[in-house]
Amino acid sequence: MSERSDDDSRDEARNVTVRIMGREYTVVCPADEHEALVASADFLNERMTAIRRRGKALGSERIAVMAALNIARELLELRGAESVVKPDDAALARVRQLRLDIDSTLSLE
Repeated sequence: MSERSDDDSRDEARNVTVRIMGREYTVVCPADEHEALVASADFLNERMTAIRRRGKALGSERIAVMAALNIARELLELRGAESVVKPDDAALARVRQLRLDIDSTLSLE
């Protein structure tokens, strides 16, 4: 009989059942990711339920795609993806002015 270290038990995969829009899904994940998986499923369930409440009679697949697109956009926005984040004109004007001030100061030296 072999002994298991604590590291082995953390890496061991486990079945986790989550509920999204009234349906149960069983997902296999490492034991140390259990809480993150449950939190992610709860977040997704909230987003999909909100879309279902706002929209007309949409199918589950369409709701899932809409939720995925919204979450992906938010992730890209948080990462600062240029294709998603709109430039702040006031901030850009301020940066331009600061650049001019710096150039002007350096030219005096």
